[in-house]
Amino acid sequence: MTMSLTRAVATAGVLAALAAMPARVAAQPTGLQAGDVYRLRTVGDVQISPDGKSAVYAVSNNDQPGRPYSQVWLFDVASGASRRLGGDGDTASDPTFSPDGKRLAFIGHIAAGSGLIVANADGSGPQLIAPVEGTNHPLPSSGVRLAWSPDGTRLAFISATPGPEADANGDPMVITRYLYKPTASEGGSRANDNRRLHIFIADLSSHQVTQLTDGQYYEHSIDWSPKGDEVLFVSNRGPDPDRFFNYDVFAINVGSRNVRRISDTKSAEYYPRWSPDGRMIAFSGTKRPLTSSETTMEDTHVWVMNADGSGRREVGTVDNRQGAPEWSHDGQHLYVTLQERGEVRLIRLPQGGGAAERLVTDRGSVGQWARSHDGTLIYAFTTPSRPAELYVRSPAGQARAVTTLNQPALGSRIIAEVEAISFASFDGLQVEAYLTKPINLVVGRKAPLVAMIHGGPHGQQGPGFNHKAQVYAANGIASLMVNYRGSTGYGQKHADAIFQDQNGGEAKDVLAGVDAALAKFPWLDGSRLGVEGGSYGGQLTNWLITQTDRFKAAIPSAGISNLVSFNYMAYYHDYLAVEFGGFPHEPFEPANPKIWPRATQPRSIMDALWERSPIRYVSKVKTPTMFLHGENDNDVPIAEAEQFYIAIRDVGTDSVLVRYPREGHGIRETKHLEDTITRSLAWYAKYFAASGGNRH
Repeated sequence: MTMSLTRAVATAGVLAALAAMPARVAAQPTGLQAGDVYRLRTVGDVQISPDGKSAVYAVSNNDQPGRPYSQVWLFDVASGASRRLGGDGDTASDPTFSPDGKRLAFIGHIAAGSGLIVANADGSGPQLIAPVEGTNHPLPSSGVRLAWSPDGTRLAFISATPGPEADANGDPMVITRYLYKPTASEGGSRANDNRRLHIFIADLSSHQVTQLTDGQYYEHSIDWSPKGDEVLFVSNRGPDPDRFFNYDVFAINVGSRNVRRISDTKSAEYYPRWSPDGRMIAFSGTKRPLTSSETTMEDTHVWVMNADGSGRREVGTVDNRQGAPEWSHDGQHLYVTLQERGEVRLIRLPQGGGAAERLVTDRGSVGQWARSHDGTLIYAFTTPSRPAELYVRSPAGQARAVTTLNQPALGSRIIAEVEAISFASFDGLQVEAYLTKPINLVVGRKAPLVAMIHGGPHGQQGPGFNHKAQVYAANGIASLMVNYRGSTGYGQKHADAIFQDQNGGEAKDVLAGVDAALAKFPWLDGSRLGVEGGSYGGQLTNWLITQTDRFKAAIPSAGISNLVSFNYMAYYHDYLAVEFGGFPHEPFEPANPKIWPRATQPRSIMDALWERSPIRYVSKVKTPTMFLHGENDNDVPIAEAEQFYIAIRDVGTDSVLVRYPREGHGIRETKHLEDTITRSLAWYAKYFAASGGNRH
């Protein structure tokens, strides 16, 4: 069966099932549709020229087969006009202006090939300087990939080279590394390619490229010193970097190639940035001794230290997760994003200490951003009604959107309202949730409710535009996003409340959120409840259907069902060690006796993991469950869905497993995204209709 025919059949099934639901109005043509995902566009990387007169920003597009692709646009601040850099087939990302503002460097593809490209500031005359290679190594290596020398004659960039190990993707596959699994790739590689990320220097006059670092380590997140003699970078150079995640800050002398260690901690440092005078370094960091390569329970905060690593101190006292810092031009302040109650702000911190100043506090989330010398801010911003558009904020504080990328897709659509609600959970903890209301709700009719659970667990949801929630709203379904304990944006104590308690208190928070929504909004139908989530949200979905039968349908996506098998099959093996206080084979030492009474206290962490594994309680599952999973997912291997799917079928409960080829952790191909929404609507329509229908 062809994909087009499959989609047509699925869509017809959705419409037929929805028509059979007397409790809701027929799908509204003015509401958001699943297929609108092809036309949605999102602003990403943002940079501003040194004189503040122009900017560049990347736009992610979904209108071609496969995964989203990025193109760079040029923006004139005075006129507000934008134009695309390159032609239809050209791609680009990571744009950055030269120090004098006359040239523009980016990673992309032009007719001459792919790699590091330099063009004039207006986008003309692009030249391919050097190829850039990547790696499928799974550890996070985000951060700046391109850095100009202060005089603008050279560019430092990150590229991969073969490592010391033999290629494991042979026949047979011989595995020698602890971190042997790759991230998902369209090529379908089944093992880590063992390529290492290193720093290269390109001379722009001669086009000569020199490899600056080598060896078995990975270097990334670079910044060229104001003096031009050193390049900052981040690397994990412990005795067993595959097993123990511990990023530190280093600098390499461009002339001598001598590497200087600047930080040496058991915590993690990210995104180092030189101060304008080169005397200090700002970075995002933690302070706890155990960190995870996948996520970390501890919020990252902004820190500074002297250029030699001394005088390390945290900047400010804001108790929430902070992003990558950037210095003000005079070195007196640091700018950083801040997660706060489901939203992302932009704040300014005095580097010498003092209160934070909130600069962008509108409802929504700040993405990439840049600041000119006169204080003008240019940033990507997601609102409740639109995916990220480009915004400009004047030095006086006036902000306006300067792009309308999504007007063609959303201009004729009704966007559902999102309302925040707060409630006391089972133990009195205050929790916040966001409810997306159905559009065109008819008085006297009740609407079904789907709990949409975020991943992480250390993440957050908020009022920002959510395509799937909006499609649900167009089809008469309300959706509830609960920032359960463990979520970010509510302080460190809130994030820590999940420690040694996965599938415990936070699952009860979701149920309490559903009850709070039903109590506050009498037009919600408590007999037609659904639950879904991705990654950790998929894990919580798996758990909840073993604890209650109140949900009429469930859709876990990329969720864990067996914490023990997951720990040993995922490409990282330290995530649960952080969450439970040690590796599975080690003794269990409960931090909270109320959670683990002595009579039922597990002897080992592995016992605790099995105690909190949904599959252990599969005999209790009565909820029809549809699993969505990428076949190449090494973050949460598809075996987690496979085993729970068979277990539920053994119990006799309806279950379906949908496998997406080429996909990793999270669905990225546009046709697959559309398919997940269409299938989800059909799944809910089938079981909501079967649960009894209209209620007044």
